[in-house]
Amino acid sequence: MDRAQKEKLVEELGQIFESSGVVVVSHYAGLTVAEMQDLRARARAQGSSVRVAKNRLAKIALEGKPCSSIADFLTGMTVLTFSEDPVAAAKVSEDFAKDNEKFVILGGSMGENALDRAGVSAVSKMPSREELIASIAGMLGAPASNIAGAIGAPASNIASIISTIEDKAAA
Repeated sequence: MDRAQKEKLVEELGQIFESSGVVVVSHYAGLTVAEMQDLRARARAQGSSVRVAKNRLAKIALEGKPCSSIADFLTGMTVLTFSEDPVAAAKVSEDFAKDNEKFVILGGSMGENALDRAGVSAVSKMPSREELIASIAGMLGAPASNIAGAIGAPASNIASIISTIEDKAAA
């Protein structure tokens, strides 16, 4: 890899570190190619990405970035899992780590906040952006349906009373 390629890679990594909601650093020593492809496929399905990069270049790209605290985790064979959604990359990493003991989560960052192993686990248990949007939409729609039910209730109560009176009169 020549100098121009390294500079381009450092620039790409810098953009990843700036734009990602969460970055998870893991060791992947011993994983087969098929297992790495499985990790990449899971990440794509959740809207996150996986990147293997030289630690030295990643540390250069981290300089001056909000998540520069993860530089300590960049030793050995590391893989970066990242996403704009603050939860997706952590969920993918946690799920994959459950299935593969060779995949060891070291930590990560969420914006300027450094995450240890327990922090990544806690973030993975949070609801995703889509789940939060769905619950908010449900909460916004609930009062309108309650109002519609309350407005329609008196009319249906009157109709049932009249029906009961008619039934008694007919009998």
